[in-house]
Amino acid sequence: MELPDEYQKLVNRMMNTLRVVIDNAVCATATVVRVNSARKRGMLLEAVQVLTDLDLTIQKGYISSDGRWFMDVFHVVDGHGRKLLDPALLSRIERSLSGEASSSSSAGDDGENNHDKSDGCGLAGLTALELTGTDRPGLLSEVFAVLRDMECNVVEAKVWTHNGRIASLIFIKDHHSGSPIADAHRVDGIEARLRNVLRGDHDVRGAKTTVASPMMTHSDRRLHQLMFADRDYGRVSSNEASVSSSSSKLSVSVQNRAERGYSVVNVQCRDRPKLLFDVVCTLTDMGYVVFHGTIGTDADRAYQVKESSAALVLSHG
Repeated sequence: MELPDEYQKLVNRMMNTLRVVIDNAVCATATVVRVNSARKRGMLLEAVQVLTDLDLTIQKGYISSDGRWFMDVFHVVDGHGRKLLDPALLSRIERSLSGEASSSSSAGDDGENNHDKSDGCGLAGLTALELTGTDRPGLLSEVFAVLRDMECNVVEAKVWTHNGRIASLIFIKDHHSGSPIADAHRVDGIEARLRNVLRGDHDVRGAKTTVASPMMTHSDRRLHQLMFADRDYGRVSSNEASVSSSSSKLSVSVQNRAERGYSVVNVQCRDRPKLLFDVVCTLTDMGYVVFHGTIGTDADRAYQVKESSAALVLSHG
């Protein structure tokens, strides 16, 4: 009499178990990585993030997320365009995609394929500063001068600029003790001085400084979020407009299929590292869920076709 319940438990357990299969036999030029699991928000972004952090190139991709099931298939190569044959790297990919802690990696891993230290335990014991504001020549020199005056050592920094705006993550520690800066009064002083520097004389949109946990999120992912929250896309500078209309040959089109409940996004542009990661981050920040897609590259060109559910768009008001 209890058989149906046990069967349902088995089905649920199988559905909720993420499975990663790495195949070097099916394709002559690339390693095929398959990820299967129950459908979960952000699963595509997590998978692309893992492969990107390992400096792997996704040559082709197939995305399917119908009903309750999620499946991704990626054709990947290393930085030299070769299949992945190192057993240690293959094991690391499988463990990372399965959600196992990267700290379990052995200390003897090949440095060529290590995760970016800014996104792992290497930043434990640091204070993370998040900055956004108006970009201008010499801004970073002023920011670092303030941190020096405040007796802070800069361990690592990442900076993005776009449309005259800047977003930055700066990881610091106390100059004397080498410890995180925990004193609330001192932190407030650092934030206030950095806001003044970022604001400058002609800032009409405001500047923000925040102290966050260095382990809170992936650094490139966080920079995407900071730029999106700052609405860096709100205007297009004349320089960027001229670049996008000339040599880059960028083409983005959106077809709304209201009767089917989704939109189709087509992107064609020059290929570059982290392109897929940036596209998926942008769609995620805008509240879209990619449930079907194909990705491919042709020489230095990349084309992407995605059907994106607009179910969460209204949450942005």
